[in-house]
Amino acid sequence: MVLSDGDIKKALKTGRIKVSPKLDLKEQLGSCSIDLRLGNAFRVFEHSKHPFIDPSDKSQSKDITREIRVKNGERFIMQPGDFVLAVTMEKVTISPDLLGRLEGRSSLGRLGIVVHSTASVFDPGWDGNPVLELGNLSNIAVALYPGMRICAMTFEELSSPAETPYTKKKKAKYAIQSGPQESRLHLDQK
Repeated sequence: MVLSDGDIKKALKTGRIKVSPKLDLKEQLGSCSIDLRLGNAFRVFEHSKHPFIDPSDKSQSKDITREIRVKNGERFIMQPGDFVLAVTMEKVTISPDLLGRLEGRSSLGRLGIVVHSTASVFDPGWDGNPVLELGNLSNIAVALYPGMRICAMTFEELSSPAETPYTKKKKAKYAIQSGPQESRLHLDQK
């Protein structure tokens, strides 16, 4: 069951959902979601340094991307075909009996901006700043600004609390992240 705006307010009040900094509910609460704002950290790919990405190459994982910080009031330009990792301003903590689902905003989608490529589910027990997998599918560049509403998160109730919430998993690669971390797919290799 997807939580309604009233249920989201109750979950925020009881601590089942925690968001920091505090939400402006008049601006950020939708009928069944909360809008999250774009942070100022972006991770861009260093495509001119590598002819390809090898997910099993541990040495490559650190220098395949670099982080860029954009000052408030400045813009980050997404060129056509660009793919970058970004982070929300808000840190979100989800109780073990809920899961979060990240959705793009229609107004940005109509400009060609996709917010997540594949990773839209935030497991029960998630705790951290959601990382966005931003892409520009348009044939024209689009300016993005730190602080703008970039995505919406919905919440679904589980039939029972997860036995092993995300932050309790031994192999939780992105637990309690605060910035756009590079892929840790190489940790799947044995």
